[in-house]
Formats: sequence, structure tokens, C-alpha cells
Amino acid sequence: MEIREYRIYNEKEILDLYASVGWTAYTGCPEALRKGFENSMLTLAAYEGERLTGLIRAVGDGYTIVFVQDILVHPKYQRQGIGTLLLQAVLDRYSHVRQIELATDHTAKTIAFYKSMGFRELSEMGCCGFMKG
Repeated sequence: MEIREYRIYNEKEILDLYASVGWTAYTGCPEALRKGFENSMLTLAAYEGERLTGLIRAVGDGYTIVFVQDILVHPKYQRQGIGTLLLQAVLDRYSHVRQIELATDHTAKTIAFYKSMGFRELSEMGCCGFMKG
């Protein structure tokens, strides 16, 4: 397993990965997804040989805030530590940033994962979040 910066956008492998986890809001608008990648602050990818197995994409300014926009691992490769490696790589790179945020599905599995990585729910810090969508 190799984690490396994702620099050259390959639409087929990206759409295949997003489709594998059912993220159809992304796959239904490939041009917007491509532009999102182009304007991301950092994208890291996990590869098994030449196969894209996981990805993390961060947006923000890199000094006061980093938002983990996407983190996904192909179902065939889940529960093997790939998501942990990807998220830890972002946390290490932006360790100087006080505010690292993300939004995710409200499931026991995702909550346990992010808490294991040191994240807390906004409500635990006296905050709340809002989204217009």
C-alpha cells in the first residue's frame, strides 16, 4: 500500500472509486468533481500497485482551517487501515492548524472511527454546525 499525492486527475479511476461507495452526488456531475479536485488544497491517494484503493481530499487555507471534504476507501479494501493512514497523513501535514473539521454520515461506525482519530463532535465543544444544501 502506497500513499502519495494525487496530482494528475484520472476521471475513470475517480468515478469508479466514488461509485464503489455509492457517492452518486459526485458521480452524477463529473465536471464539478474534477473542478473540486483542481481547487483542493491537498489530495492524497492510496494505491495497491496501480489500483486506486482510497482517497482523501482537503480544502481550506491550510493555516486557520482545514476541512476534510472527502475520505473514501473502496469497499473491497475497507477495514485494512487505509482510511486511518490517509487521515493521519492529513493530520500530520496540517498539525499546526487548530481547526480541522469534517462532516460525515451519522453512523456508529463513522463516529467511532473519527473519535479514534482524535475528533470530537462539535456539540462536545459547545458548538454546532450548519449546512446549506
